[in-house]
Amino acid sequence: MDQRHDTRADRRATAGAGAVSAPGPGGVGTPRVEWRAAWTPAEGADRARAGFAAAFGGEPAGVWAAPGRVNVIGEHTDYNAGLCLPVALAHRTYVALRPRPDGVVRLVSAQEPTAWEGRLADVGPGTVQGWAAYAVGVAWALRGAGLDVPGFDAAVDSCVPYGAGLSSSAALEGAFAVALDDVVGAGLGAHDAGRARLVAACRRAENEIAGAPTGGLDQTAALRSVPGHALALDFRDGSVRPVPARLGEHALLVVDTRAPHRNADGQYAARRAACEDAARRLGLPSLREVTDLDAALDRLAADGAPPETGRRVRHVVTENARVTRAVALLAEDRVAELGPVLTAGHASLRDDYEVSCPELDVAVDAAVAAGALGARMVGGGFGGSALALVRREDVAAVAEGVGAAFAAAGFGTPALLVAEPSGPGGRVEPAGPVADAAGGAR
Repeated sequence: MDQRHDTRADRRATAGAGAVSAPGPGGVGTPRVEWRAAWTPAEGADRARAGFAAAFGGEPAGVWAAPGRVNVIGEHTDYNAGLCLPVALAHRTYVALRPRPDGVVRLVSAQEPTAWEGRLADVGPGTVQGWAAYAVGVAWALRGAGLDVPGFDAAVDSCVPYGAGLSSSAALEGAFAVALDDVVGAGLGAHDAGRARLVAACRRAENEIAGAPTGGLDQTAALRSVPGHALALDFRDGSVRPVPARLGEHALLVVDTRAPHRNADGQYAARRAACEDAARRLGLPSLREVTDLDAALDRLAADGAPPETGRRVRHVVTENARVTRAVALLAEDRVAELGPVLTAGHASLRDDYEVSCPELDVAVDAAVAAGALGARMVGGGFGGSALALVRREDVAAVAEGVGAAFAAAGFGTPALLVAEPSGPGGRVEPAGPVADAAGGAR
């Protein structure tokens, strides 16, 4: 499955985050919350190049970036061969990279306290720990896929919030994937079939080098997204279909609760096991094949399945239906009607899948009370972020309502951002000609 909180071991505040009472969209001050604005590509590239110069000297061969993502609807469905509907964010991770001929990899990040250095030939499962596993793991996976990846120096900087369920890990992987593809001249990033291969490499890196189970949702959003669109993902047949997300007068407001993920890994494993047990009892390859929910629940009860197993099944089946409904509404430009779909999804995650937490519930309830058309938790749960559909004119009011509710509950200051459906990872700027592994230009 996708562990949709940030799976990196070392989590630090994202550089460039807004301050308390920072101006929100349109310059409106919103007390009791922080705003996290996306960097412009030029700003992100400048930050990455500055980090590179400080660590390694000279200029990188280029700067590349890949986005975080938020899932509009479709939670805990990917590992059940189900449906998801993510959008890529304007918030991105930037990588300044220069190849080197000796097979050595050196990594630094503005978000991490320690650098990493090692030989690419020595990388394998269990050999790299922490954040570097996601970066060097991509190089390892691309080598395994047949690309002649050299050693390299790389500096990372990012405005994708850590630990918020916005796929900062996949953004890091995606940025390295497009950078290394470009440096070796493989051309995979030039077409969607090639990008699917990059997704596979990122997924393998996360599974085998970082040791984090992932279904590929996050990496697909980072590398195969389309500007102004959501992606309708089907994990039964592997299809990826862009769906226009003409939000117009509406906005997708993300609330990072900053709640720590409480015992999340064990809870995720228990829910996945319950779904697999339910499919086995029903004689199905996956819960995607359930066509009659009531009959399936009756059969599970008769078979002696625990009551919570039925609730897990009900969430998965109804969540797939909500994704189908959301895709249809976007295609018909009926954006406002997405609101109740989001709110129903939250109730299902809270009551049937039981993966919410007090901070997420307060964020959702406060957003709706302040004028949001609908809201839900996003990601794996037990912490992370909520997503609200709001009228653009109401963004500041909803943000104020959420901030006030958090203050009243004694929670910390939430961080907010507006999710604008964005494009995939790619090269940001040349920063000089691409150098070959021997240091020469090409």
